Amino acid sequence: MASAAAEARLALMDRPKRPATYADIEALQPNEIGEILGGILHVHPRPALPHAHAASVLGGELGPPFHRGRGGPGGWILLDEPELHLVEDVLVPDLAGWRRERMPEVPKTSFTTLAPNWACEVLSSSTEATDRAAKIPIYARERVDHVWLIDPIVQTLEVYRLDGETYRLLMTLCGDATARVEPFDAIELELAALWVR
Repeated sequence: MASAAAEARLALMDRPKRPATYADIEALQPNEIGEILGGILHVHPRPALPHAHAASVLGGELGPPFHRGRGGPGGWILLDEPELHLVEDVLVPDLAGWRRERMPEVPKTSFTTLAPNWACEVLSSSTEATDRAAKIPIYARERVDHVWLIDPIVQTLEVYRLDGETYRLLMTLCGDATARVEPFDAIELELAALWVR
């Protein structure tokens, strides 16, 4: 016969968990990033330096030609770690971009409900499974045209384009490759700059 304490633990385990709310994100420590994906709170630490380096350098490469129109066509708003509220989900991609015809100005709010045209996730051992299994289906549901996955340790860039309801892998670039990469194929991107040496 089970003890009263054991029965209480079993009752707690059998009780359905409540869906995560934004209050759960607000309760996190300043060094934690929270996302709500499919009603589940996902918490991970601030990125490691190779991760932050890859995201920062990529933003620096894309900003002048696409955000500002210097040496490129312009026409984009590019943001680091924007908070996206998409239906019941809260996502924080490492980088995201909106074509200016969809987002003429940066909103004066702490988040946006407008899905980006492009999202970039910089993978780490603590986020890769979530990025691939939970976030990519949300991006597809929200009709995000392109998703990039960067692995700064393995030194790869995977480029995906929305094809119907799912993404199609367009290319995987490795190491010191230089290429024109959708949707920013107006310039050549040098991958070597993204990696910590």
